[in-house]
Amino acid sequence: MAEAADELSTPLGQQTVGRTRRFRLPFTAMQALAVLLGLVLVGFVGIALFNDNPLGGEPIARVTLRNPPPAAADDKHAPASQAAAEPVAKSAAKAPAAASDARTVTIIDGSSGKRQDVVIGAGDPADKADGDTPPLAMTGIDPRLLEKSRYGMIPVVADGLKPSTVYAAEADRAKAARMPVVAIVVAGLGVGAAKTTDAIMKLPPAVTLAFTPYGSDPGKLAERARTQRHEILLQIPMEPFDYPDNDPGPQTLLTTLSSEQNLDRFYWHLSRLQGYAGIANFMGGRFVAADPVMQPIVREAAKRGLSYFDDGSTPRSVAQTLSAGQSLPFAKADFAIDAVPTSAEIDRALVKLETIAKERGTAVGVASALPVSIERLGAWLKTLDSKGIMLVPLTTAMLKSKSG
Repeated sequence: MAEAADELSTPLGQQTVGRTRRFRLPFTAMQALAVLLGLVLVGFVGIALFNDNPLGGEPIARVTLRNPPPAAADDKHAPASQAAAEPVAKSAAKAPAAASDARTVTIIDGSSGKRQDVVIGAGDPADKADGDTPPLAMTGIDPRLLEKSRYGMIPVVADGLKPSTVYAAEADRAKAARMPVVAIVVAGLGVGAAKTTDAIMKLPPAVTLAFTPYGSDPGKLAERARTQRHEILLQIPMEPFDYPDNDPGPQTLLTTLSSEQNLDRFYWHLSRLQGYAGIANFMGGRFVAADPVMQPIVREAAKRGLSYFDDGSTPRSVAQTLSAGQSLPFAKADFAIDAVPTSAEIDRALVKLETIAKERGTAVGVASALPVSIERLGAWLKTLDSKGIMLVPLTTAMLKSKSG
């Protein structure tokens, strides 16, 4: 009350010295913290919206490449044991992956910081530059007969060598020229490791095996087949009459596509495995009967030194005529031996194949890898010698048909 009285009694125009008031913030500490968190959140949202990084938030690995230490081969003071090892080193230099191409990669886990050193080589043919000789792990693959495409390595003719001859299975061709021969192609392999392995291991090497480009690792199964001395073919998916209700699979060659588009798909299939002597149709009733779309494929196959096998499923196929025009090694199946997949019908078809071989000199049958087909084929093939008929790889049957 005293302070109020002093103020009332103070003359106008004069100021009194009052007690200083304490300064107060316009917001509390909790309100300030909430504002700060809001600003941080807005910042993150802005980064997410305006930073174009499709890998944002992914784990980070830091990779360090270290060149191997220089070889001490030029050291004049090298011990005698090193000189003695030189012949071994020279032979090792022929191995697919040279030590000089190796690199040590240090992988650092972005979250834990754990380090791991991994040695990698130059074994991937797709990583080689054009003109390089790609080292290959597959048995018997000639790197000269490969060239790089956008999808991987594909066959090519080089130094006068063709895949159709280099990858042809061994056979006594002089003997084959003097007696009836039968060639058997087991097709549809590569999808289903169990049935593919059965065909590889249970059938003799003279049986030719045809692989589709599909499956998790068709190249590995094809390599196993070649290790067992089987001649192999690559099946090319082609448009059937009831496409797309009946769809062979991705990258199918279609009558509605341009020749450039079909050739691009053709290259994709060619890159899926290595070491095949030729190609074959996979389905393709409509495609193989259409001359305009078949011509570029047959021409490209001839250019790359391949052969062509027609499974005989389409009587109107133009493959034989086009192959003759390109001097492309060709064979056509007389029929499918397991069109009716029962033991009795398969045995009857095999007897028919014997008759064709004796009358014409050459017979070709095609089969799937059904267990009953493999079982009946295995039993029948053991009887051929006693019947005066020779089992030969498909390439040998092609040569005999051409010479005949």
